[in-house]
Amino acid sequence: MDETVRANRGWWDREAAAYQAEHGDFLDGFVWGPEGLREDEAGLLGDVYGARVLEVGCGAAQCGRWLAERGAAVVATDLSASQLRLAVPVPGLRLAQCDAQALPFTGGSFDIAFSAYGAVPFVADSALVMREVARVLRPGGRWVFSTSHPIRWAFPDDPGPGGLSVQQSYFSIEPYTETDDAGGLVYAEHHRTLGQRIREITAAGLVVEDVVEPEWPEGHTQVWGGWSPLRGRLIPGTAIYCCRKP
Repeated sequence: MDETVRANRGWWDREAAAYQAEHGDFLDGFVWGPEGLREDEAGLLGDVYGARVLEVGCGAAQCGRWLAERGAAVVATDLSASQLRLAVPVPGLRLAQCDAQALPFTGGSFDIAFSAYGAVPFVADSALVMREVARVLRPGGRWVFSTSHPIRWAFPDDPGPGGLSVQQSYFSIEPYTETDDAGGLVYAEHHRTLGQRIREITAAGLVVEDVVEPEWPEGHTQVWGGWSPLRGRLIPGTAIYCCRKP
């Protein structure tokens, strides 16, 4: 677990500026994933005015800023200090650097927690993230997070025709890793099947209310890694899990 934390903190610290330069315009506002589904259309968080909101894995906190501008009191967290330095400050938005597997907040501190492609795939123990989020939510609070749809891991990360043929087992949970010349880990993403993800959520004492699989919209032509119009019309690229703490 510590190896993944060190590697991904270093990777995002090095790549934060380039990542935001490449994707910042697309991410302006609150976007759930590469398909371009926006919270003002989806309404997955419900009414946020006056709510205490936690963003887990915020990057440059575009989503948190959007919520703060709509009256939420937001704490946006990220593992990477370089990402947080790129956040645009607005009233109602606070930033905190932390590991999502050890949230530095007391129990019941938040009405809503969310993550838009943040933290969940980048930690070795995502079940621990679910338990931590459940701990800091008040009873009745919502936890909504998006991550790569698990079916994507069976296919190459290729936006073209080469990405349409199954390459490995859907059931394999070997992480995707990158290493340096000395063999040291410099980046990791961790895979869970749909069933494993649901079990992580429910084992944390949360209730799954919906799983949203955004379709690729007509007219959306932007390619992002393995996400593309070609693949998006055939297989889901994103899964959004909508959960509640009883």
